[in-house]
Amino acid sequence: MAVRKIINDPVHGFITINDPLIYQIISHPWFQRLRRINQMAMSYLVYPGAVHSRLHHALGAYHLMHNALYELKQKGVVISAEEEQAAKIAILLHDVGHGPFSHALESLLVKNFGHEALSLLIMQELDKELGGKLNMAIEIFRNTYPKRFLHQLISGQLDVDRMDYLTRDSFFSGVIEGMIGCDRILKMLTVHEGELMVEEKGIYTIEEFLVSRRLMYWQVYQHKTVLSAEMTLVKILERAVHLHRRGDASIADQEPISRLLFHPITQPDRSHLDIFCSLDDSDVISLIKRWKHHHDKVLSVLCNALLDRRLLKLRLQNEPIALEEVLEKRAVLAQYAGITQEDAAYLVFTGGAENSLYNPHNERIHILFKGGKVRDISQVDSPLIHQNLSVPVKKFYICFHQVP
Repeated sequence: MAVRKIINDPVHGFITINDPLIYQIISHPWFQRLRRINQMAMSYLVYPGAVHSRLHHALGAYHLMHNALYELKQKGVVISAEEEQAAKIAILLHDVGHGPFSHALESLLVKNFGHEALSLLIMQELDKELGGKLNMAIEIFRNTYPKRFLHQLISGQLDVDRMDYLTRDSFFSGVIEGMIGCDRILKMLTVHEGELMVEEKGIYTIEEFLVSRRLMYWQVYQHKTVLSAEMTLVKILERAVHLHRRGDASIADQEPISRLLFHPITQPDRSHLDIFCSLDDSDVISLIKRWKHHHDKVLSVLCNALLDRRLLKLRLQNEPIALEEVLEKRAVLAQYAGITQEDAAYLVFTGGAENSLYNPHNERIHILFKGGKVRDISQVDSPLIHQNLSVPVKKFYICFHQVP
């Protein structure tokens, strides 16, 4: 059956779906759920336009994968039609394991299972439904397929996943520092000895890409207000779990989100996946709207803070937060609000945020020079990024409810 669907994407333009199997995957309810999960979690509280979905991103990454494979084939890299289809499926489903509000709540609903592991489980279940047609896509996703560069396009320092989310998040947030030259990066890609590399003339574009990642991280993803909102969300659910364990029956209901929140799974099976894949951001927001009137003062304050954007104040600094300051703020808040200092810990807490521009111990970015010599990007003499390329930047924060 011939299929040709055109999707008008505000970032990349027209995206064409002309493969019946890929169209079947896109049409699956588990994939369509991504429409209802915000790509940037709580960032819209700072950047009102940042309301694009995980589905937007998945389709964008699919489009960039298509372009990347086309460029590589133009350079003589052998990629069969089956491999191309499998790589497109793998990138399309790479984030299908994300739950409500993505990374912010990743460990609260499914213990000891990251979204990559859940994505793999979902792909394996879809493979059963589709009669084994996703076998190669799963191998590429797991990095067990012989052509390693296909996996590197999905998960690496220079994958199409990063290329899309940087461009897309920059577009929707309005933060122009995240804009990167995706088209030029794709044209500079090549394969040498089975590894994905960048041609020498693409060095400056890769530098721009790496710097944009760091700027977006601190200006958008770890903006102090975004961090406050996401930590408030985490504290709301942690407080709800605490109350449930203390025997508060009013905190739970019969909704699927409650079953996972108060009885988190540690080893998902098909029945768990059916529940998980029915959840989205609206389920969490519904709970928060219900709990805003809860008799527990701490839970009520947190819920109202998030819904009304009266967020906890957050201060970032380069040195660890002094314990004396934390204890003092908790004592003052406890006395003011008439709660225990143990309860005040949900409203006054500390944490840290860390980001590396480039991690040479992880997936490397290799530069292929004209003479055939290969060098890691960190070994290229560049005044822009060379000195601090792999040095992580760590900041510490204290988040607290202000006493009038």
